Parts: sequence; structure tokens; C-alpha cells
Amino acid sequence: MNSKKKDFLISISIIFTFCLVVVLYLNYFFISKFGLNQENFIYVIIPLIFLGLAIFLSFSISILKPLFKSDEKLELSIKETIHELNIPVSTIQMNIQLLEKTIKDEKSIKRLERIKQASNNLLKLYETMEYNIKKEIDKIEKQEFYLDEIIFKSCDKFDDIKKDTKIIVNVPNKILLSDLNGFEKTIDNLISNAIKYNSKDNPFVEITFKDSILSIYNNGEKIDTKNLFIVFEKYFQENPSNDGFGLGLAMVKEFCDKNKITINIETLEFGNKFNLNLKNIII
Repeated sequence: MNSKKKDFLISISIIFTFCLVVVLYLNYFFISKFGLNQENFIYVIIPLIFLGLAIFLSFSISILKPLFKSDEKLELSIKETIHELNIPVSTIQMNIQLLEKTIKDEKSIKRLERIKQASNNLLKLYETMEYNIKKEIDKIEKQEFYLDEIIFKSCDKFDDIKKDTKIIVNVPNKILLSDLNGFEKTIDNLISNAIKYNSKDNPFVEITFKDSILSIYNNGEKIDTKNLFIVFEKYFQENPSNDGFGLGLAMVKEFCDKNKITINIETLEFGNKFNLNLKNIII
């Protein structure tokens, strides 16, 4: 347990104990003076409860204020640091673009390509850090975006790993209003899983949209019915020998719950279908 949590628990415990002692003493005082019966019970106990609550809140705000202030300073410091990180990354990328126009020899081009790749990885890391911090402090701004653009962009990311997998997309250009970064990660996870856990023979993924339902189907091995209720839990893997940590679907479920997207799984005769009801984020 870190020192901040320890300070918080100690402070709350002291405040609670103090309030309890005050309320019990006043309770004893009023009972000894007026007695306690059915007629005066409400007039004695209820005001004492509200008094105890008022004292607790008053002391809590004043004692815990420095702890909250410390969190606010830390949040501001992290925001400023992340903002500053973006500047050198942007500078590197801008200079790479300029060098690409002038460099001609093959060795230099290959070196520049490695620098470009490292810069892109750094930018992705920056974007992930920024998103995770905003998510933790509940300051994610909703954006408008097209559903089909996100789907095609996600499919392009997996060109290298899809191999012989045939991917069919039949999705309209519906406008959504949601957390763009989180939605992209959700779609990436679902499409990645659809490719990864596909059939060995004739692997096939179909992405469709009908009546506000976005469906991602693959013809891989059916998910065991008994696992349908736990497949979204953290660290769950139906086959422990698979790569990964079992976090992808847990992240998907967390995002869907937070953004009022209902998600369910259909186990079909050949394969599985993940359905996302987007009615609450369609404009």
C-alpha cells in the first residue's frame, strides 16, 4: 500500500471515530436527560445522524483537501509532460518528411525508414499514454466519425497477419458520436481476434451492419457455451496455450459498458459472431 492510500485511510478512520464518539456522547446525553421512548426516538436519533454526517463531511473536506490538491498537481504535471513529449515527436516526423525528399542512396533510405518506424512507434505510445490518462480522469471528449472508415482502417492494420483470411466488409457510412480512440481499440481487438482464432481451412471474416447492430463473424472453432459468461473477464483464455494475456475482450467489454453499447456473442453452427448494438451512439 502506498503512502497516499495509507494517509487517506488513516485520515478517514480518525474522522469517522471522532464523529462516532461525538454522536454516541450526544445520544447518551439526550437519553439520560429526556429518556428514550417511541415518541421521542425520531426527534433524538435522526437529528444526531444528520449532525454526525455534517461533522464528518466538514472535517473530511478540510483534512483531505491537501491530498486532493496533490492529485490535481500530479494530473496537471502529467498533462504538461505529455504535451511536451508531442513536440519532439512532431519535430522528428517533420524532418523525416523533408529528408525523404532529398535522400537518394539506398542505405540512407533504409536508415531513414527505421527512424520513421521508431518515430511512429513513439507517437503511438504517446497517444496511448494520453488516452489512458484521460480515461482514468474521465475527460474523454466524444467525437463524430464514420463507422465504415474505422472498420476499413482497422482491417488495413492487419494486412500483415491475415495471410489467407478473406475479409468481407458490408458496412454503411453511419456517423457515430463516441470516444473515437476507445472505439478504434475495440474494433481492432474484435477484428484481430476474428483473424487470430479463425478456421485453419478457408479462414473467413465477415463484418456487417443491420438495424443498428454491428456484427463481426468468423468461421473458427465455436466458443464453448459454458464460457460465454466469462469470456469477457480479465485474463480469461479458453485455450491457455494461446499467446496473449486475455485482456483484449475485457477491454472491449469495459468500453462497451461505459459507452452504453450492448455486446453479445452468438455461437453458430460454423463459427462465432460478436454483435455490438450501436443505437446509443448513432447520430
